[in-house]
Amino acid sequence: MRQILTALVIGILFGAGLTVSDMINPARVLAFLDIFGNWDPALAFVMGGAIIPSAIAYLVSNRMQKPLLDSRFFIPENRIIDRQLLYGAALFGAGWGLVGYCPGPAIAGLAFGDWQPIVFVIAMLAGMWLHRLSTDLIKTRKSVA
Repeated sequence: MRQILTALVIGILFGAGLTVSDMINPARVLAFLDIFGNWDPALAFVMGGAIIPSAIAYLVSNRMQKPLLDSRFFIPENRIIDRQLLYGAALFGAGWGLVGYCPGPAIAGLAFGDWQPIVFVIAMLAGMWLHRLSTDLIKTRKSVA
């Protein structure tokens, strides 16, 4: 229960930060990506502001036996750059560049009831479902063969 409450509080704080910085506004993100037009550097400052405490937390975590609110750290160990990672990154970047949303800001934007984040989140969930379905089908075909 403590983990769920911690995740909820951190998620609310993250969503509030996205809202206060106006990163839930796709026009702000698209303006950042428009480097040859009406460029807006706000997203770079938000990213910089997020990287600094994240880097400090990562350095501190290396000196700790376990996190404060869990039994172990969950740090990805896979450092392989494979086809799936590249396709996923390209798909993420294309979606972000086309509509100005990525998952965090879209979910935070749901709180305001606008239709755009609702459509994005539905499409994102459908894509996740299709990926899982296709992955399961591939695994089933490999196990049968």
